[in-house]
Amino acid sequence: MKNFTAFILFSLLTISLTSCSSSEVPITPPITEEITYSKNVKVIIDNSCATSGCHSASSPAAGLSLTNYTQVKNAAQNGNLHFRIDNNTMPPSSPLATDKKSVIDKWKSDGYIE
Repeated sequence: MKNFTAFILFSLLTISLTSCSSSEVPITPPITEEITYSKNVKVIIDNSCATSGCHSASSPAAGLSLTNYTQVKNAAQNGNLHFRIDNNTMPPSSPLATDKKSVIDKWKSDGYIE
């Protein structure tokens, strides 16, 4: 019986050690530079949000145009831009990558600099 218990414990230990995964989640380094709309945020918004069928000037989704600094800043401060970006509640085909989310979050913490 003692040998059987030792065998079971050894088997459980072996299974638990071999089932561990060593894959690491990539960590985005913190952004240290000052983030501005014109230098950093505009390109993200233009390529990811202010596109045809989404939030372009011609026919903006939900009546929200994101084609200039004032519109984007207002959506960030008074709307739910940050919530939608951070929680991937945009159309499922176009969630923002983590590094782009970090840029927009840093823009907010820097005070929405133009």
